[in-house]
Amino acid sequence: MIDIINFGELAAGYQTQNHNTGINIVNDHIVRLAIMTTPYAWHYHPNSDETFIGVEDILIVETEEKIYELGPGMSLTIPKNVMHATRPGSGRSVNLTVERTDAETVFRD
Repeated sequence: MIDIINFGELAAGYQTQNHNTGINIVNDHIVRLAIMTTPYAWHYHPNSDETFIGVEDILIVETEEKIYELGPGMSLTIPKNVMHATRPGSGRSVNLTVERTDAETVFRD
């Protein structure tokens, strides 16, 4: 079945809380809609790259070497095994993430 997914409409339903949900499977990858109001802890994925696509406001993606700011329509791929953390640039950000469906997440101690 072929369906249109309106992720802007989905995101509008979550105004004041963090929310992360899968919205589509593409081969062996999952596309997630992420609404952020607070920072997400430092972590890495040993078996998957992770791509972030900005949708609303600013998403900040920090690695140990650099801080990236993604606005709507911008994307960034963090290679597997690279430690990173994310946070909204202001009160709330919306982004899509793409990673393997079996992606493991390892948090910094």
